[in-house]
This record gives sequence, structure tokens and C-alpha cells, in this order.
Amino acid sequence: MDVLDAAVRVLEERREPLHWTVILDEALRRGYLDPFTERDLRARLLASLAQAARDPGGRIVKSGKGVYALR
Repeated sequence: MDVLDAAVRVLEERREPLHWTVILDEALRRGYLDPFTERDLRARLLASLAQAARDPGGRIVKSGKGVYALR
């Protein structure tokens, strides 16, 4: 699963804005991401969330420092 898809899935399931560390932790716990097969998950997640939040038609919005939510 792509890191952005994993983040969206976690946000959909939790139905609340979450800090990126919580998103990453939940995605790892639920098995959406595998730290042993994918490199630099932290950097990739942060880059994907930031890019998605900048996209005017995207699914993600930034609602605070390091906090993301679904649009």
C-alpha cells in the first residue's frame, strides 16, 4: 500500500485530525505499511502528507502543526 493511501485509510478509520506520528504508528500497527520492506517511511509519509495538503483538490488538509485531517 502507498504511504498516502495508508494515511488516508487511518484518517478515515479514526474520523478525526491526527498528528503525523499517530498516523504512522497506526499504519504500522494495522499492517498497512511494513518498515522492513519499505525504506524511509517517516520521510515518505511527511512528504506525501505535505504534498497532499498543498493540492487544492486533494483529500488531505493540514489543521495544525504536524496535524492532518480529511477534507
